[in-house]
Amino acid sequence: MRDIEEPAEDVTVSAPKTWATGAPAVAHALTYALGQTSPKRTALTLLNINQARGFDCPGCAWPEPAPGHRHRNEYCENGAKHISDEATSRRVTREFFERHPVDELNGRSDYWLNQQGRLTEPMVLREGARHYEPIGWDEALDLLATELRGLDHPDEALFYTSGRLANEPAFLLQLLARAFGTNNLPDCSNMCHESSGSALNETLGIGKGSVSLDDIYDADLVFVVGQNPGTNHPRMLSALEETKRRGGQVIAVNPLPEAGLLRFKHPQKVRGVIGRGTDIADQFLQIRPGGDLALFQMLNRLLLEAEDEAPGTVLDGEFIAAHTTGFAAFADHARQITWPQVERATGLSREEIEQVHARVLKSRSVIVCWAMGLTQHKHGVPTIREVVNFLLLRGNIGRPGAGVCPVRGHSNVQGDRTMGIWERMPQPFLDALEAEFGFKPPSAHGVDSVDAIRAMRDGRAKVFVGVAGNFVRATPDSDATERAMRNCRLTVHISTKLNRSHAVCGRTALILPTLGRSDRDVQAGGEQFMTVEDSMSEIHATRGRLAPASEHLLSEVSIISRLARKVLGAQPDIPWETFESDYDTIRDRISRVVPGFEDFNARVRRPGGFRLPNPVNSRVFRTPSGKAVFTTNDVTVLQAPKGHLVLQTLRSHDQWNTIPYAMDDRYRGIKGGRRVVLVNPADLADLGIADASRVDLVGVWSDGVERRAQDFRVVAYPTSRGSAAAYYPETNVLVPLDSVADISNTPTSKSVIVRLEPATV
Repeated sequence: MRDIEEPAEDVTVSAPKTWATGAPAVAHALTYALGQTSPKRTALTLLNINQARGFDCPGCAWPEPAPGHRHRNEYCENGAKHISDEATSRRVTREFFERHPVDELNGRSDYWLNQQGRLTEPMVLREGARHYEPIGWDEALDLLATELRGLDHPDEALFYTSGRLANEPAFLLQLLARAFGTNNLPDCSNMCHESSGSALNETLGIGKGSVSLDDIYDADLVFVVGQNPGTNHPRMLSALEETKRRGGQVIAVNPLPEAGLLRFKHPQKVRGVIGRGTDIADQFLQIRPGGDLALFQMLNRLLLEAEDEAPGTVLDGEFIAAHTTGFAAFADHARQITWPQVERATGLSREEIEQVHARVLKSRSVIVCWAMGLTQHKHGVPTIREVVNFLLLRGNIGRPGAGVCPVRGHSNVQGDRTMGIWERMPQPFLDALEAEFGFKPPSAHGVDSVDAIRAMRDGRAKVFVGVAGNFVRATPDSDATERAMRNCRLTVHISTKLNRSHAVCGRTALILPTLGRSDRDVQAGGEQFMTVEDSMSEIHATRGRLAPASEHLLSEVSIISRLARKVLGAQPDIPWETFESDYDTIRDRISRVVPGFEDFNARVRRPGGFRLPNPVNSRVFRTPSGKAVFTTNDVTVLQAPKGHLVLQTLRSHDQWNTIPYAMDDRYRGIKGGRRVVLVNPADLADLGIADASRVDLVGVWSDGVERRAQDFRVVAYPTSRGSAAAYYPETNVLVPLDSVADISNTPTSKSVIVRLEPATV
């Protein structure tokens, strides 16, 4: 099979779009799908995605409507591209690896690597070799098992996963790691929503969102903060359109005007195809990066002052008295914030914020949704705590149409955490594992993704096992990450497609190809299905419908189960072979270990599955005090030195996580390249830099190390003043490994201080 050509960077720029989706999104999705595979396979794929008897989209974690209320085409443009990318007819064979040495692969773009197609058989890169070569499954797993058993301590192994992993293999992976003796279970959530979990656990007693789709529909006011639904989870726009239809309002808070939050043209409705569509945001606040904490603290001060003026009419005093603690200290602190402080932190005017306050006062039920625009700052956890303060003041927690809504960016990242993929699982979970499986799990905390890089760098971790994902390109400080990976004795990637992590590897490396979400999974016990958890705690089945890409592929359950038998032998007594044969037996064990999964096998077979209970919705708060916690949070004003900008990394529209589907960003008017930096025209004038000039982005950090992303084309763009934006993973090199959020250790990818210098290449 002929290799796909490497695209040339040839950037053209047009005006940003002022609306999203509509007929062009359908056309782009179908064009991409038909470019990957046949019309028949495309139809089979798209008619089964997100259906009750089909497979869950491996893209975002936005929930589906209940069965009976779903569209026959229940997917978005990027979901269609993502599943078509997995269902591609292109194949990466042993002949491909014969043609391309690993050094050449490392020099290729992320786009080119992904476009080569599905992996087809296990491959090994032996120490000192330049090419991967085929290896049998038994030999590959023996090699990995030998390395694991030969470690001086189990903590010298790392077991990483991304959110693509379904619940059943996720449960087995953490079981294998803990039976082996380590809690080193870093995952992609460490780099995205860890700040959300930290803040919500502290304040509400559970690290998940509290709302359902019906709550979104019925809310009087929905804040959409630090996220871009039009690109990252477009089906959210359908939910917001329903909010508007029922009389609710939407406030968008973002450093960039995002097309989907301006106007949405629903491609499955006549008004979205031939009509104007729906205006989504009733108010758009173009905030400076990191200014959200100051915004919500000022809104809280205004609510306190409104209560002073009309006692008993603004705040929910009964709720505060019965269900919260810490109110007095919070209120004293919130009253201290000043307008000059807020205006400097946010870039917003007093009038804009007072308009928001007026909307809040008129709203009985309020939801705040957020994504990485809040989490990936040093003060990400305090920001989300302040959002919780805002909701607690008027009792907007634990009742219909109100609550917290962290929007997860990968299909089962929340489910993986529920299944135990976390380096710091609470003791009750570990105790339940011990009671069920008869071994004592380690209690010492493991390492997260950032600390995993440090452990590899320092020689404390020697074997890296990645299940799904692209660790090298998902992580910060690319140069440091690559050096760390190359310091390992063995790196192993269980993957569906080729990516950069296969080329930046340890002294020995394995690529173990696995079934995709859309592939049929037939085991000794018959055809199997798995389950996933969406952003709103709904658990439902996912069943592959396509013939696997190769006869040599194994499911993730099979790979983990077979590896466990080789590593652990018969001790402890865990029925790995039975797990591989019949996934119902895994769900039986999950039902006895994980709260909320009682009678798992029966409940998940109901159309649409079931929703996990969230105690917050019964106003039960599993905090030490038994109450929701008001907190005090010092405002951070993120200011770049003179001649510098605050850079946020983000996705292009034609991208999913580290995978670019094309070299375009249609909604932002960028075509033909990804090495662009978006800067406000007034900032360019102040810096003396011309639009369309070529620059290097130079990171500024206290360690004195120069981090440079070379040769970017400047694009004059309506970013907030003092800020810039550029795509990841190309700019991950600029995010220092040690620049992390307090408490959560999440990389600060939305607040990178840079200066622009003339390009050096």
